Amino acid sequence: MFSLKWFPKWSRENPKDIYGPAILVGALGSALFVAALIVTWGNPAETSTMQTGPRGAGMGVTKFVADRNAVDASVEDYTSEEPYVPEEGEDLAKDVYENVQVLGDLTEDNFNRVMAAITQWVSPEQGCAYCHGDGDIDTYASDDLYTKVVSRRMIQMTQFINEEYDGHVGPAGVNCYTCHRGENVPSDIWFKRAPVLESVKGWSANQNFATAQSSSTSLPSDALEKYLLEDETVAVHDLEPRAVNEGTPKIQHTERTYSLMNYYANSLGVNCTFCHNTRAFYDGEQVTPQWSVAFLARSMVQELNIDYLVPLKDTYPENRLGPIHKDAPKTACKTCHKGVYKPMGGMDMISDWPELATTEAPVYE
Repeated sequence: MFSLKWFPKWSRENPKDIYGPAILVGALGSALFVAALIVTWGNPAETSTMQTGPRGAGMGVTKFVADRNAVDASVEDYTSEEPYVPEEGEDLAKDVYENVQVLGDLTEDNFNRVMAAITQWVSPEQGCAYCHGDGDIDTYASDDLYTKVVSRRMIQMTQFINEEYDGHVGPAGVNCYTCHRGENVPSDIWFKRAPVLESVKGWSANQNFATAQSSSTSLPSDALEKYLLEDETVAVHDLEPRAVNEGTPKIQHTERTYSLMNYYANSLGVNCTFCHNTRAFYDGEQVTPQWSVAFLARSMVQELNIDYLVPLKDTYPENRLGPIHKDAPKTACKTCHKGVYKPMGGMDMISDWPELATTEAPVYE
């Protein structure tokens, strides 16, 4: 009969690591199992690329498919209502109600329709009382509440955007919900922060401190203030090394510009190639069509801040002002975009609301 008496002695004299091969086999088996699940259920890390420039130039914006297909809850919560086509002789809001300084030429039905929508878009929990107080309808003409005064100006601002900046917001347009998303105060507003380091002077006082304005980087935190409020020229350092020509932007201006561009990218959920050919940032002939839309947007945001938002400083109570400089809240790209390059996914925000599309008499179809 065959005997294995020799095996114990041989095993002691020739030890082998049985755990290493076992772990390797287990890891390979697990990898094959995960691969089978991915093939069966779909790759959760699958990406898709939106081409933004010429083929072969590597100009594209890559996103996870799951993120691209994700449904924004604020989009699902949006409510809209078709307008009532006016009939001749209907009463106008300015003839029915007192102190109607905007939208007064609307019929009473359409005026109330717009007011109800704004309430749902801006103050769904407080209702009409957010702007008009808790009194009965006879008190609605009062301007005692700052929220009503601000809302009136915001209606005018919305009309201005749709009328004057169609090249940026059209054809989808904007309405109150584009920024507010059911909140009294829109998210992603901004206030002046500079200097962020009071113990130092000069450029260093504006950077090396993570803030929302610098996208939590060490880049300058005053880019929104300089470029979206004060109209400083967006520029980078000279292409020639050590250039000292009069008026040449310094390296600090380049850092501030990069801070702004970083804010743009995060606000729209894109990368640099959405607007630029990254091999030639300086060449205006190689930019994408989106560059001109973004350039127009900068002019729009500046005008909104300077003409509509900053002048409201004395209207707001102190708790609505900035924590450092007591300045009025201001807007920028992310206030509307919320991290996507088309706010609300490009949803039509204006067809149902021609009253908010122009300061002229609305056209009902």
